[in-house]
Amino acid sequence: MGEQIKVDVGSDNIFADLGLADPEAHRVKAELASRIGEALRARMLTQAAAAELLGIDQPKVSRLLRGYLTHFSAERLMRFLTLLGRDVEIVVRPAPQSRRRGRVRVVEAA
Repeated sequence: MGEQIKVDVGSDNIFADLGLADPEAHRVKAELASRIGEALRARMLTQAAAAELLGIDQPKVSRLLRGYLTHFSAERLMRFLTLLGRDVEIVVRPAPQSRRRGRVRVVEAA
């Protein structure tokens, strides 16, 4: 038969699987950037038009859309979403007893 391939099952956070420091922050920023990309596509904005709207230059829009998020805080990404006509809502609630620590998630509203 064929050669067996070992597969490791990861978590729901690729950044944790990669061993990056503060994986939750990386995931939140990636999810926010994804929503920014969706908003730009929905509005059919070019990167140049998006840059003008967001108050940044076009190369920064390009880096944001390609996932290079080192120089973008989550707060800044949330501000971009509001500039794109999106509401951002932050909800704080107790974590379930099954988890010791809370987590931060970005969810799409229904």
